[in-house]
Amino acid sequence: MLRILLGEPPRRNSGVLAEAMDNMAEVASMLRKEMNAHEDHDHEFRKLEIWTRGLISSLDELEQSCFAAGFYRKLVVAGYMDDMSTQEQGDYARYVYFYKNGFIRVFSLLDKLGTVLNSLYNLNTSQSKAHFSYFTVLRQFQLLKEHVPLSEELESIKDSYREPLQNLRKRRNAEIHYMNAEMQDDLWQRHQGLHDKIRLEDLDSHLEDLKQGLEMVCKSLCAAFRYSNEQWHKNKAITSKNAGTESR
Repeated sequence: MLRILLGEPPRRNSGVLAEAMDNMAEVASMLRKEMNAHEDHDHEFRKLEIWTRGLISSLDELEQSCFAAGFYRKLVVAGYMDDMSTQEQGDYARYVYFYKNGFIRVFSLLDKLGTVLNSLYNLNTSQSKAHFSYFTVLRQFQLLKEHVPLSEELESIKDSYREPLQNLRKRRNAEIHYMNAEMQDDLWQRHQGLHDKIRLEDLDSHLEDLKQGLEMVCKSLCAAFRYSNEQWHKNKAITSKNAGTESR
């Protein structure tokens, strides 16, 4: 959608983004088959299917925000706010909007994934923390010592992106709880020299953190839904084998 508004061609999914989308679509299809095969009286399959399709939409929106932030960043050339033309100030404001939209969506999407995993594997995370995050769910996996291969893979992915996630989390917390994230640097610079020109934050470094956050989200979704696909096919094979044995 945003690419069309920006005059860019539609996105062609590739790499880890395509893999994440495909794995989620396969799980959604699997859940739909289960609903068709059984009556799903408690609507558990339906709920999980809706959540999974919601994750697909959320990942699409996160990627678009990341792309739009990168698009507008290229239009910002001045190093200081005071040196910007009116047009460039508008492009900078649009960069900031999509960048902030992106880093907020990183953690929102991870928490949605945590909700799906908690329900899918009956982790009962809410018993230890009523309002839990994705990272609480990872700790619950370790505490229960269940689905260890998935737990270890998700932990490894999280650790591989520790620094960019920490950077994004600090800016997310500042944006939500204190002040506009981009104004933190302005405040610090005012402390250094009240009448000095305000230099822009390191846009490229911040944008790279967001790209790394998107990559971390994609890899986490890949791992979670690939494992779910494998578990479903394994359970179906066991069920079919047992049914064959009983019929003899």
